[in-house]
Amino acid sequence: MRETRVAGAVCASSSKFIRAMRMVASTVTVVTTDGPAGRHGATVSAFSSVSADPPTVLICLRADSRIALAVSENRHLCVNVLAQQSRKIANRFAGRDDGQFTDRFAGIGFHAASGRPPELKGATVFYCQIDKAVRSGSHEIFICHVMQIRESREKPLAYLNGLYHEVVPQIIGDADPAENIAKSV
Repeated sequence: MRETRVAGAVCASSSKFIRAMRMVASTVTVVTTDGPAGRHGATVSAFSSVSADPPTVLICLRADSRIALAVSENRHLCVNVLAQQSRKIANRFAGRDDGQFTDRFAGIGFHAASGRPPELKGATVFYCQIDKAVRSGSHEIFICHVMQIRESREKPLAYLNGLYHEVVPQIIGDADPAENIAKSV
């Protein structure tokens, strides 16, 4: 195993890092883009909010992937947070059906206004313009301003330790369950 150093210090091993990150739950998203580089989409778990003022998110994509190259050229994207019943869509855009379909969007419900990335049916959608891209290791980090949002009322699909999971609400503290529900809406 190769030792990795940053600023003279030895980093944790890649294998230990990967094992630990498998235990960090995340929502399942499909990043879509369309423009001069064509229409593309891929399942992505590295998505996070950055700021509310201005509304900003980030996504991380393997720098040499088709989706990263297309996003970089097209300069805009949609982050589609999948609903929990969307496992087949997550698998499709993860490439598991590439032997069956030449177009990952074939037979998938989506809306795409002229010149805009596809918005997947049933997803919470963040339409974004790229502000900047930063290379870090094997990945490109795209920092994006959120231009529009389409909210879904569906529970999101989650991913943990190589498996899809359903989100199960939990009561916070001793609060009345109705108060928690009201706060989450």
